[in-house]
Amino acid sequence: MDSANQPRLERSLGLLQATALNMCNMVGVGPFITIPLILASMGGPQCMLGWLLGAVLALSDGLVWSELAAAMPGSGGTYLYLRTAFRDTRWGALLPFLFIWQFIFSAPLEIASGYIGFSQYLSYFWRSMSPWHMKFTAAAVGVVVMVLLYRRISAIGRMTVVLWVGMLLTVGSIIVSGMAHFNASLAFDFSRNAFSFTRGFFLGLGGATLLSMYCFLGYYDICFVGGEVRRPERVIPRAILFSVIGVALIYVVMNLAIVGVVPWREAMQSRYVAARFMEQLHWPRAAAALTVMILWTAFASVFALLLGYSRVPYAAALDGYFFKAFGKLHPGGFPSLSLLVIGGLAVGASFFKLDWVISALITARILAQFIAQIAALHHIRRKRADIARPFRMWLYPLPSLVALAGWCYIFLTSGWTYALFGLGVLATGVAAFAVWRRQALHRM
Repeated sequence: MDSANQPRLERSLGLLQATALNMCNMVGVGPFITIPLILASMGGPQCMLGWLLGAVLALSDGLVWSELAAAMPGSGGTYLYLRTAFRDTRWGALLPFLFIWQFIFSAPLEIASGYIGFSQYLSYFWRSMSPWHMKFTAAAVGVVVMVLLYRRISAIGRMTVVLWVGMLLTVGSIIVSGMAHFNASLAFDFSRNAFSFTRGFFLGLGGATLLSMYCFLGYYDICFVGGEVRRPERVIPRAILFSVIGVALIYVVMNLAIVGVVPWREAMQSRYVAARFMEQLHWPRAAAALTVMILWTAFASVFALLLGYSRVPYAAALDGYFFKAFGKLHPGGFPSLSLLVIGGLAVGASFFKLDWVISALITARILAQFIAQIAALHHIRRKRADIARPFRMWLYPLPSLVALAGWCYIFLTSGWTYALFGLGVLATGVAAFAVWRRQALHRM
């Protein structure tokens, strides 16, 4: 059969669609369910430090992603970068394999966190919803997302922009309403020992930063569909930087808007802090309307996540690092089996508890993805002059060192349970690699 007639990835995403994809992923249900948790982690509005540290880490790490994505603009994101950067080295097979291994654990957890958050806010209307009702509702949302994504990418690009507009309207309504009724004495009601700089303070700050990074995750989502982006060497770095800066401003201002209306001691106990915010303004109908908009935003986020992550097993399969069936495209030009498998695992993961899902996905990802990528960037700078780098990190190597320090800080302050989970994923990945390598040698 003529290869020209074979389905292939279509480069149809421009800067607007790429930025919209990232921002829809970043501003999902995350900030609406984590603001109370972040307030509780530090016991007051000093938790803003967690948002600020998260913004610095996201921007620094975003520069790592930008240089790698511009140099290697294909589908697969981290997998592609590790495979290409460490080719012909002792790590050339192990590191990409470890990334795919942890991805099987972390990607469905991240997508599932959006499904769980969606069902929690839906319970604002369905007050008698039982825990099992919430779990099955979350799973049903996952099925709907898979159905919508089972189509060609050009249609998805237009759909992403529509969802992005809905997200901007949601956060915009909170910011405008909050700033119109802002009370500085509430927003900056610090407790006596707010800045004690004790061990507990830094552990709390680490927890707040972990939660803020969960909300920032997604600034790199466009990298996973790099093979479907027009002029990727220009579009991808700009989309990453625009989305990080835009979302950082949104989070800081939105957090201030909420705690400037709802006392933080009350907000940290609220299950529906955004709806409570509107009720505090004596707008019960507006609270219901805002909840609907939050559900829209949550849906947009999981839509963008599954779109990007479904391309990773596809890219690995093309190179022989995953089952060959995952490397086939639907006649519509999208990796259908990968979409169904990642989506199905996310549906299953939606039956876990939200706090466990968030911490587990972050710690599982830090070692084999974020830190490994920083190593890949330094490696191609020093050893791979053959790889062109149309975008170069500003002030190299400072941003990459800031990103490395930030990820290590989050991992070490996450708690023994989650740190051991992250290490366990890595250790089992090494063992699985040994088995996979032995089987591959036997087939030769």
